[in-house]
Amino acid sequence: MNWPVTTATCAITAAQAKIRAPAPILPATQNDPPLADPGLIGFTVAEIKRLFILVTRRLLPETHHLHWTWWRRRHQARARWFHHRTRLGRDLQI
Repeated sequence: MNWPVTTATCAITAAQAKIRAPAPILPATQNDPPLADPGLIGFTVAEIKRLFILVTRRLLPETHHLHWTWWRRRHQARARWFHHRTRLGRDLQI
C-alpha cells in the first residue's frame, strides 16, 4: 500500500521524537577534546520522510535503512560538536 507522506505528518513525528531525545552533548570550552561517542542528533522532517518512503518501498532490507540513518545522524552530531567548539573559540577572541 502506498500512503501519501505529508510534510505536516513528518513535522509532527519529528517534533515528538525531539521531545523524547536526550539533550546533545556539546563542548564547554574550545580546548575540550572530542568525545568518542557524541550521540545522535534528533530526527529531522526530511529524515523521517526519507525513512518512511524507503521502508514502504521495500527495495532493501529495513536494517540497511536503519543503519544508514543511524550513521548519518551520528555524523551530524559529531559535526555539530566540532562547530560548537569552533564557535566557542571565536566568542573568546572577540
